[in-house]
Amino acid sequence: MLLADVAATSTALAATRSRLAKRALLVDLLRRTGPDEVPVVARYLAGELRQRRTGLGWRSLGSLPQPATEPSLDVLEVDALFEQMASLAGPGSATARSGLAGRLFAAATAPEQHLLRGLVTGELRQGALDALLLDAVAEAAGVPPDAVRRAAMLAGASEPVAAAALAAADPEDALAALAAFTLTVGRPVRPMLAASAPDVPAALDGFTGRAVVVDAKLDGIRVQVHRDGDGVRVFTRSLDDITARVPELVAVVRSLPVRSVVLDGEALALDPAGRPRPFQETASRSATRDAELAEATELSPFFFDVLHVDGRDLMGEPLTERLAVLDRVAAGHTVERVVTDDVAAAQAAFAGWVAAGQEGVIVKDAAAPYEAGRRGGAWVKVKPRHTLDLVVLAVERGSGRRTGLLSNIHLGARDPAGGFVMLGKTFKGMTDEMLAWQTQRFSELAVDDDGWTVRLRPEQVVEIAFDGLQRSTRYPGGLALRFARVLRYRDDKTAAEADTLETVRALALPTAD
Repeated sequence: MLLADVAATSTALAATRSRLAKRALLVDLLRRTGPDEVPVVARYLAGELRQRRTGLGWRSLGSLPQPATEPSLDVLEVDALFEQMASLAGPGSATARSGLAGRLFAAATAPEQHLLRGLVTGELRQGALDALLLDAVAEAAGVPPDAVRRAAMLAGASEPVAAAALAAADPEDALAALAAFTLTVGRPVRPMLAASAPDVPAALDGFTGRAVVVDAKLDGIRVQVHRDGDGVRVFTRSLDDITARVPELVAVVRSLPVRSVVLDGEALALDPAGRPRPFQETASRSATRDAELAEATELSPFFFDVLHVDGRDLMGEPLTERLAVLDRVAAGHTVERVVTDDVAAAQAAFAGWVAAGQEGVIVKDAAAPYEAGRRGGAWVKVKPRHTLDLVVLAVERGSGRRTGLLSNIHLGARDPAGGFVMLGKTFKGMTDEMLAWQTQRFSELAVDDDGWTVRLRPEQVVEIAFDGLQRSTRYPGGLALRFARVLRYRDDKTAAEADTLETVRALALPTAD
């Protein structure tokens, strides 16, 4: 299949909001995709490359060659080139990678260049989410969507499931192929996810009249741990294998009184008082094999669910049953929780855990099964919301559905000594009306434009919500916002009334200590 076919579908996906229309576009392309091409095309339709890291980024794509006039690139050829780039290392690798990228983009037409750039940067924004892709696979294969979703959850990825379903001769064979995907110790499953609520009463509102499980939401990294005999593997939320980097977690799981087990939980670094250390320390520790750092920053596991134990799959069991098993097999390594139907008790737990340095709580339906990969109403997270009035320093041009609009804003706090200090970027929380307004507004404030980033006169104040602060070497103030999103633009405030860097530092949570 030509990459041009995928690019054309991507352009059409970005141009429509209708889920039915998007699904029809996906089904049409999938039915034209060869069996060996399905894994690549499926990942591209979901807006991602198959390679986790290619060494390419915005800077390396800043100046693209003139696009080709006729399409010639095959999807498997493109995937092989990215694989080659990802494998480069050592002296001369940057030059070799740049040469491969130049060759690839020179052979791409303008729509293909747009697709490739979006895939590399992770900002394709065509509205083809993984869930929609799985529904399209189901329609193309003639099987129920639930069968495809279940297989993808247990496989931990969409591509092998799409390949299996679409390679089948008929729907009956497709169902048999999908049924072959089961929970396998050693192979990660997609983690169950939580919806959000603004506060504890709102979170409990959906469970009126029933007791719920209220877990402490720890400020660590999500880990899924598999043990089969002495063999232990540790996976992240994104299903990356980090076993070699976290020997202390492996040791804990090997000590548990089980033969085989699959556990879901968090890992975090603690200070001598037992409080969570800054999130960046936990994240850095899990991302490196540095022995000195590992010794200085040990991670501790805290499990909140169990999916399998000693040959017994537990995903379909109620949460209360799974927790009874968890308390038996992982005693001393479980997340704190309360079981209650009282809002005041849940609120007290929330306040206590936040004061202890944790992120908040997750309210869980006590009767719910473990729905891998789902973000439904069975789990609802609550975190404290913090807001700041900041100044927009620059804005980046949008891509995908936001092409032609000014989208990702650069945020700055006021420096009493003069000027503004950047704290991060965000494109979240913006409505279509807001995007249209800010495109016009920021065009009026523009003082410089490099074709991607538009520098602005620092005049527009925006109210930003964020979940916390973390140390940053990237920004001059030494702090960065976590999960920033736009609440509203403050035309009632001037830049001189924006929050100062001192205010930001005073708000710093334990994750920035």
